[in-house]
Amino acid sequence: MAFYLKNKYICFLFLSLFILSSCKNEEKITEEPIKKNVEYEMYQRSEMAGFMNAMYAYNVQLKAQIIAGETPSALPLDLMKLHSAEMSKGTSRTKNWQSFVNVFIESQQAVVDTISNLEVKERYNAAISNCLNCHKTECVGPIPKIKRLLIQ
Repeated sequence: MAFYLKNKYICFLFLSLFILSSCKNEEKITEEPIKKNVEYEMYQRSEMAGFMNAMYAYNVQLKAQIIAGETPSALPLDLMKLHSAEMSKGTSRTKNWQSFVNVFIESQQAVVDTISNLEVKERYNAAISNCLNCHKTECVGPIPKIKRLLIQ
């Protein structure tokens, strides 16, 4: 009978160890978080935004020429695109915008006008001031960038 009880305790001990070890293994198993596929939408600038960036780049070059004492002689941009370029979503050509665009085109063309009596620096700053005046009412974001174009 002692042998039977001894075997019973040994079996109970092994069974307890087996159950405890299997419980510990379950605790070690962790679920991995579900990975979500995030799709990013690339910004697509409008035709007008692209044209405005091109005008900015042109005016940076123009400023450098004027500071270097050169007189600009050609306007490589087709400013008439301002009337037809696709605007950014949610934006339209307002009456206010329409009143500024023609004044801006004339002032930008005056910068390369060699017949004008005004100094080229004054003509250039007038064109940039027209940019600022329009942007104060229509699209205020680029104002600090435009102000850097002015020749002091």
